[in-house]
Amino acid sequence: DHPLAAVLWPEAAATFLIERDAGHRGAIATVAPKDGYVITGALRANPPPGPVKQVWNSIEAIDGDGAIRARYDKAHLVPFGEYMPFGDFLPIRDLSVGAIDLSAGPGPQTISLPGLPGLAPLVCYEAIFPAAIIDEQHRPAWILNVTNDAWYGRSSGPFQHFAIARTRAIEEGLPLVRVANNGISGVVDAAGRVLARTTLDAVTYADVALPEAGPPTLYSRTGDWLFLGLLIAGLAPLFWRLGRSQNV
Repeated sequence: DHPLAAVLWPEAAATFLIERDAGHRGAIATVAPKDGYVITGALRANPPPGPVKQVWNSIEAIDGDGAIRARYDKAHLVPFGEYMPFGDFLPIRDLSVGAIDLSAGPGPQTISLPGLPGLAPLVCYEAIFPAAIIDEQHRPAWILNVTNDAWYGRSSGPFQHFAIARTRAIEEGLPLVRVANNGISGVVDAAGRVLARTTLDAVTYADVALPEAGPPTLYSRTGDWLFLGLLIAGLAPLFWRLGRSQNV
């Protein structure tokens, strides 16, 4: 047995502007474990009073009193889905899904909450970006990826999305907890082993213990510089051989 520290919900689980709706936020708080949190995907807007001018796709940690204890704003937004590239210059804004462009957050961060190991939050396809998910100054103990995979339907997309997110756990030497709407939820340890997973479109829950973090990997220290070095080392003999053949 292990004490329940947090209830994790996926992206888009809270369908209201969470910081402007204390009533619904209080309803969410009723499922928070004792001295724990509900960590959910949600949209948030600039604080009241005043009209909504900015909206972020976020992860919010709510305690049992309905207070927001931590937040993360998605940094890698989906072009045409969450914002319109060059929308201020081209007459194509109507192609965007939302009424307004979402705002981007500042980038990787570690959320630290009492009673919970520090976590690296990722929203949706942020998990596809290697070497761009961890706050290097404050290494977390695990990765949380909340996502809404309903966009993919019953295709190979949700399975590919899960597999790519799993790769981030291996690269960073950190366990991954993935919570998906209409997708594959699961728990992956720091070596990339899948300890638990759901089927596609399952209506279910899982009570799981968080796997331990591994030591920083070589990739987590070097990032893509390692790949660049290997690429140069691999191409150097080819250029040397070409240079010799031209001198003959």
